[in-house]
Amino acid sequence: MPLSSHTLIQQLDTLVSEGRNPETMNLDTLTTQSLLGIINAEDQKVAHAVNAVLPEIAKAVDHIVNSLKKGGRLIYMGAGTSGRLGVLDAVECRPTFSVSDDLVIGLIAGGEKAIVHAVEGAEDNEQAGIEDLQRVHLDSRDIVVGIAASGRTPYVISALQYANELGCETVCLVCNPDAPLMRTAKTGICVNVGPECLTGSTRMKSGTAQKLVLNMLSTASMVKLGKVYQNLMVDVNASNKKLQARAIRIVMQATQCELKEAERALTQADNRAKLAILMILTNTDAKQALVMLNNAKGFLRDAIVGK
Repeated sequence: MPLSSHTLIQQLDTLVSEGRNPETMNLDTLTTQSLLGIINAEDQKVAHAVNAVLPEIAKAVDHIVNSLKKGGRLIYMGAGTSGRLGVLDAVECRPTFSVSDDLVIGLIAGGEKAIVHAVEGAEDNEQAGIEDLQRVHLDSRDIVVGIAASGRTPYVISALQYANELGCETVCLVCNPDAPLMRTAKTGICVNVGPECLTGSTRMKSGTAQKLVLNMLSTASMVKLGKVYQNLMVDVNASNKKLQARAIRIVMQATQCELKEAERALTQADNRAKLAILMILTNTDAKQALVMLNNAKGFLRDAIVGK
């Protein structure tokens, strides 16, 4: 049964992210530059709040890596801004790390329409959270990350409960202490950024915090899975001219070779930057380098050292 307005107001009154920020009570009286300055000052608090929960983020990364190594998937779930941020992080993984479309999945309450339009009542639909996971054939090897600034979104809570029942690892990313999701997820991440600059507008500091943490979860996990050499995204999917140029530049940066040599190696490596780098650094052909890379389980540094 939907909650009454009175009950919802009582719940909102308890949320840090819904409180009124004493530093921003005069927004409507400020000059443009002063207004921007106070927003920027509040934004600077976000990175410190994320730093405070690095141990919990590290625990989540380790669970993600273990799930992916077992053949599972990383599934983000959220509603509104939180859902959109999850979808954004998911879709960026393919071009950045050359992973399949279904390795990192973003689910949003209300479906694809909700990415660009508000879908009325979607976040309150508990059954939809379960059905969305069933639609992607949730498996016990998968890990589900529920994203909700309030930490009380029914769509996300029911989804994580269902994932728990199947034996999945579950993580939540919230911005309110003692949120229901913190009691639902096996691993809880609460980034307490305090009240928003604009009261209740959790697309601001809360959204920024979520974006920072999602960057960490996906990037750190891919590093731990061998998708990065030094600080280069050597598994980049060169699917357009910009990314093709980036792949050439990555090969040149990793090997200190000239442009022509990088282009030649990439052609022989079927545009796989990681393989081209290994060929150049070990003076081997594509076939030999591929064997070396496979023996190193895709970790370029190990393949180079193991030559």
